[in-house]
Amino acid sequence: MSTTVAAPLTTQDAETLVSAARRAAEAAGVTVSVTVLDAGGHLLAFRRDDRAVLISGETSTRKAYTALQLNAPTADLVDLVKPDGPFHSLPTALDRPLLFIAGGLPIHRDGRLIGAIGVGGGAPEQDHGFAGEALDALV
Repeated sequence: MSTTVAAPLTTQDAETLVSAARRAAEAAGVTVSVTVLDAGGHLLAFRRDDRAVLISGETSTRKAYTALQLNAPTADLVDLVKPDGPFHSLPTALDRPLLFIAGGLPIHRDGRLIGAIGVGGGAPEQDHGFAGEALDALV
């Protein structure tokens, strides 16, 4: 019985993701921070535009971490943590904070979770779009 092992996310992949997200944001006239984590949650790449709000660095990292831990786009999780949602206590249940704002996406290769990207600095829908464009650039 053979099992297929997906190639891990490389630093070159991470740089491709950061560059693509930044290009997408720049085209929209938005300054952002971009974080890429590997499958273990370790930082592979981070970049904050000079003019991006400082908190965007933290939000991009937390969005990536949340997308990785839950293997889901953060945009899909927002309603689940509202006061009447089934996971309303999840944001405060763990030692490491999660962030349920659009802009975080898990990264898959050959059907396996290999990392996550988080974008912060624009409106949540914009950040989600920039992260999606970055994934499209990863071939």
